[in-house]
Amino acid sequence: MNAKSETPDGRPPARVLIVDDHAIVRYGMGVLLSGADDLTLCGEAGTYDEAVKAIHDLQPDVAVIDIILHDRSGLDLIRQLRAEGITLPLVVMSMHDESTHAEKALRAGAQGYIMKEDADEVLVEALRTVLNGKLHISGDINEKLLRNYVEDDGHEGQSGIESLTDREKEIFECLGKGLTTRKIAERFDLSPRTVEVHRARIKKKLACEDAAQLLRTAVQWVESSSI
Repeated sequence: MNAKSETPDGRPPARVLIVDDHAIVRYGMGVLLSGADDLTLCGEAGTYDEAVKAIHDLQPDVAVIDIILHDRSGLDLIRQLRAEGITLPLVVMSMHDESTHAEKALRAGAQGYIMKEDADEVLVEALRTVLNGKLHISGDINEKLLRNYVEDDGHEGQSGIESLTDREKEIFECLGKGLTTRKIAERFDLSPRTVEVHRARIKKKLACEDAAQLLRTAVQWVESSSI
């Protein structure tokens, strides 16, 4: 770890936690942070459980979280932290296209999104931005979010698939892939009862008359999404 006592202006550097299941990536992030006087690496985590423990034990000022961990989703980690009332800034790092995942990350509770391939250029900037209470996303994604807001403004509300929350979409996708309630509960670390509640809400939002119609709709959606 690149511990630093203070910045040139006398303030302590912001303490950064890196959460990624690849040791080489964590090492690389640490090297990048070593060149910034105002940031210092305070810890690393390679799994979901290690990340939760590190955040509670180390109390970092900001965390960088890979969107896909070996055992769980980085977005699930963010949702858990927010549910616990933990408010530190979180930056999601991913190899996945920003256009399809950045909005999900922000909705989950992240303040920033960076591509792994761009990390050497934008990591330090992203951390400084979120530590100052602002969002870090690319100009293209910012324009997309603003356009979506303007297009939605004045409408009574969304309908159909777009009315589902991120969690409901995840469960809806699992239904379309043939997963049982028990399997879905295990995947997202939920109780079967909670999954059934989500199913009921999805069924109501999509105006499905029964479970069979809900299943058919889910299968059709998954098939159309994979085209």
